[in-house]
Amino acid sequence: MEVEYDDSGWQGRAKGQTNPEEMLEDNPQKTIQECLEKFLTPDYIMEPGIFTQLKRYFQSGGSPEEVISMLSENYKAVAQMANLLAEWLILAGVKVTEVQAMVENHLKEMILKSFDPKKADTIFTEEGETPDWLTEMIDHYTWRSLIYRLAEEYPDCLMLNFTIKLISDAGFQSEITSISTAAQQIEVFSRVLKTSIVKFLNNPDDVHGAIQECARMVCHGQHTYVYSQVLIQVLSQEQKGGFNMKRLSQEIIKYALQNNQNVTPITMALNGSAVYPQACQALTSMLTRNTLNPADITVLFRNYSGSDPPPIDLIRNPQFLELLVDALFRSGVKINPEHKPKYMFLLAYASAVIDQPAKKRPMTERMLNKEELKSTIQAIEKAHTICNVDQGSTELIAELQTLYNCIKYPVVGVGVIRWIENVVMEPSYFKLSTDSCPTHLAVLDEVAAVHPTLQQQILFLLIRLFESKQDELEILVQLEMKKMILDRMVNLLTRGCVVPVLRYIKQCCAIEDTDISLIRYFVTEVLETITHPYSPEFVQLFLPMVENEEITGTMRGEGDNDPVSEFIVHCKAHYTTV
Repeated sequence: MEVEYDDSGWQGRAKGQTNPEEMLEDNPQKTIQECLEKFLTPDYIMEPGIFTQLKRYFQSGGSPEEVISMLSENYKAVAQMANLLAEWLILAGVKVTEVQAMVENHLKEMILKSFDPKKADTIFTEEGETPDWLTEMIDHYTWRSLIYRLAEEYPDCLMLNFTIKLISDAGFQSEITSISTAAQQIEVFSRVLKTSIVKFLNNPDDVHGAIQECARMVCHGQHTYVYSQVLIQVLSQEQKGGFNMKRLSQEIIKYALQNNQNVTPITMALNGSAVYPQACQALTSMLTRNTLNPADITVLFRNYSGSDPPPIDLIRNPQFLELLVDALFRSGVKINPEHKPKYMFLLAYASAVIDQPAKKRPMTERMLNKEELKSTIQAIEKAHTICNVDQGSTELIAELQTLYNCIKYPVVGVGVIRWIENVVMEPSYFKLSTDSCPTHLAVLDEVAAVHPTLQQQILFLLIRLFESKQDELEILVQLEMKKMILDRMVNLLTRGCVVPVLRYIKQCCAIEDTDISLIRYFVTEVLETITHPYSPEFVQLFLPMVENEEITGTMRGEGDNDPVSEFIVHCKAHYTTV
């Protein structure tokens, strides 16, 4: 018999409300028949509701002899047989943990196949409160992971949503990686969001991964996006750590745009741009179309070059800045010479001017520090001129000193990376290059040295180059090219980008799609570069590669005097390795 769901089961019964199980049945014969049908099912004596049904049966005048006969005849002992088989397997020498995993995995498969959300919801109407077995169930990761999977498949199941809340209340919110599961309830989502933000703040070595995880969750839907961005916006106003929250907000916007989600109206509503209607309208127009146009650029230029400019935060929009950098540094983009200074002014203004509340003045007044604005515009202009001339590595050498002086400005560093990416990703670039290290990649080394915050971008570009198909090159030439890129990665490592580089090389080892000679070359170069003391994380990532006989077997001598043996001996003596 199907029992309709009654939400009173979630909150407990109202005071004085009569439990239906304690009421006498209106139709005793019908009740007895219903109970007998259940007693006929295999192993019904093992069901959680057995006592409730027995009570109904006896209150309606059912025969004790008949129910005893039915329950005993239909007892198949499936659960007991499973336990017996498990004991036999253990006696036969199988590990207890393996047997437990077999049983649990089979049960999970059976539950996934036969789960009925409607029947699951009736659990609370029949029990009237949270069942004890459910509370015990969420103490074990195996069953929590099952709940997560079921909640993804059945997002409307009330029993599963309630269980997810129980899991979150129990402190396991960091396990809830399914966004659709977390987004069902604001309390659960808030806890998961908090955990994700804390991970972003506490993992400087894996900022990109933490940002991606947080952004993926925030961008699940409009409601999660608005709620999260409002919270992050409030946190970004804090003096301590507020800039981190601002960066996270901007990275989330960037992620949303990459996934073709139009978040411009929400962004503009949150940044207070409505107070400046001209700037707001011009910026909204360009962001919505994802393209710059001279008319709107002119409006922004007029606003920001005036005596009372809007706040800088309006044009410090990641999408707008990306468009400006692309327009000025990507090869092939044509800008009307009449408007080009306006593009440069806005990019320099957004990156160089400091906008802060004035001391000893009303909070509404702002003090603008424009000391570096003029020099930043000049640097952008010089770099733009160099980057937009179609020249090879040889011709570029003459301009290197000028370019290096310009690269000292962070915004120019970003633009130069964009320009180099556009140049070196051309399929014919390495085919035409004869240098052991092309000048464009040498420029990347300079950017990495001057701007540590841009090292991650440089690493992503080097990874793309390393994994790119260069079928037009001979095999030996391809290997030499990849060695040269590994040299650039070693340079990044020496500049402080240690963990991301090692994680990537470790990934190459695990996937086994990289020539072992290249891994050997990388290990050799790193060993020649480093010296102790080492961080535990460095040892954890690098030591397995050094110990790998296939990688370093030919690099070892008879004694312990070679770099490989010395590194291994030192690590074994000073570090606890897993």
